[in-house]
Amino acid sequence: MGASCHACIRGTNVRAEVQKLQMEAPHIIVGTPSPVFDMLNRRYLSPKYIKMFVLDEADEMLSRRFKDQIYDIFQKLNSNTQVVLLSATMPSDVLELIKKFMRDPIRILVKKEELTLEGIRQFYINVEREEWKLDTLCDLYETLTITQAVIFINTRRKVDWLTEKMHARDFTVSAMHGDMDQKERDVIMREFCSGSSRVLITTDLLARGVAINMVTEEDKRTLRDIETFYNPSIEEMPPMLLTSSEGLSCHPAPARAQSRGAEEQQERGGKGAKG
Repeated sequence: MGASCHACIRGTNVRAEVQKLQMEAPHIIVGTPSPVFDMLNRRYLSPKYIKMFVLDEADEMLSRRFKDQIYDIFQKLNSNTQVVLLSATMPSDVLELIKKFMRDPIRILVKKEELTLEGIRQFYINVEREEWKLDTLCDLYETLTITQAVIFINTRRKVDWLTEKMHARDFTVSAMHGDMDQKERDVIMREFCSGSSRVLITTDLLARGVAINMVTEEDKRTLRDIETFYNPSIEEMPPMLLTSSEGLSCHPAPARAQSRGAEEQQERGGKGAKG
């Protein structure tokens, strides 16, 4: 196509990025919300030259996590900039939010393809308290045969916390989230893809499929949303799969769970690592 492209992401040298922008004057800039807004705010990117603004994974970008950042970017754009939103799903609350950003938008709907979930059994584990999840996860790890697995966590801080706890219990795991620079993430992904790392703990940085780990009452709404969209049958994991050869159950017994739970909660409170 002959178009030049520039990546605007965190973890890079700002001065070097500015020099590249000024020297190369790229046709296309691809980036994450925070660095893009920073470049606009510092006037290293000029809104008058932005003819089109494309927001991929719009449902995620307009969620609570990024909504304010995206709104700030829109405030910097000229009124005649064309806006394109792309998403596989568009919840009603996001559609309402879009009205703030777009005038008389044209919707192009593509026929929904069948999702390949046949033959895949999915389970959830009902864990009554957040602090019991670590023990339950470790019991699962010791009980089930795991070739490779990805554990999705809601926050970056919780990723670091869980990785530290798993390492302390002599489990071999890797971790990756958005606060790491791209080179570090690439190394971790190569290790995971090569099989040298069996378990990867990450945020929705990698979320392109569906992963269900331990479910508390607060997680039930997310679980229902997944079932509504993907239409899978997600059952509670049968007790026969939750018992190891030593008789340890992945449903923590109250006395054991309270003892360990209090210890974990105290440690997390001391380190400020609760997600």
